[in-house]
Amino acid sequence: MASNRRGSVVLETRNLSMRFGGVTAVDNVDFELREGELRCLIGPNGAGKSTFFKCLTGQLRPTAGSILIQDKPMLGEPPCRIAQAGVGVKTQTPSLFNGLTAREHIALAVERHHGNDHARARTDEVIERFGLNDLAGRIVGQLAHGQRQRVEIAMVVAADPWLVLLDEPAAGMTHEEVDRMVALIRDINREATMIIVEHDMQFIRLIADLVTVFHQGAILIEDHVETVLNDPRVREVYLGA
Repeated sequence: MASNRRGSVVLETRNLSMRFGGVTAVDNVDFELREGELRCLIGPNGAGKSTFFKCLTGQLRPTAGSILIQDKPMLGEPPCRIAQAGVGVKTQTPSLFNGLTAREHIALAVERHHGNDHARARTDEVIERFGLNDLAGRIVGQLAHGQRQRVEIAMVVAADPWLVLLDEPAAGMTHEEVDRMVALIRDINREATMIIVEHDMQFIRLIADLVTVFHQGAILIEDHVETVLNDPRVREVYLGA
């Protein structure tokens, strides 16, 4: 396991398990995330990474084990409680209203977390940061997939979370959109610790330092990105032998 972590442990799980009847999707996972990290979770379909992500974000209540966020027990807490702890989450399920503009979405996110004071200035700041000036007045139902992804992540960051969890932020994007997303993620990581679930291996190479590989519900390997992607076990279970 990689040793040159950044700061103190801010999120950890111990013996975390999630079972669906006779199927064990997450199997006694011990995991640590340190302040300032950008950790990528990868693995083949059915490996357990997405279920693990949903346990962290309160979308699923684990069968057993523990989750600590800044040393506070969070096992089974609902998503709203996770958000109140300063965690911003973008799931695979879209959270946009097709009839509202990009600006209206971001303004709602700002007001929800910061109130009305200085809401306009904060909204403008987020729009500028995410390069959404040309899209701000457009209805999100008319936006391309990659543009919608940027609006959703901008809404997450509008709350000033200290921990950001993203599920497949580059899915379905063009090469140009991926390049923009890489820059955005690096920018977010300057201020927030991050966990990203992703399938696109080229995208992983562009953003990752430490990578955790899931296989059959457990952690197969956890190390620096090049070490992981060159590991024969990873090639066999994820990339193909």
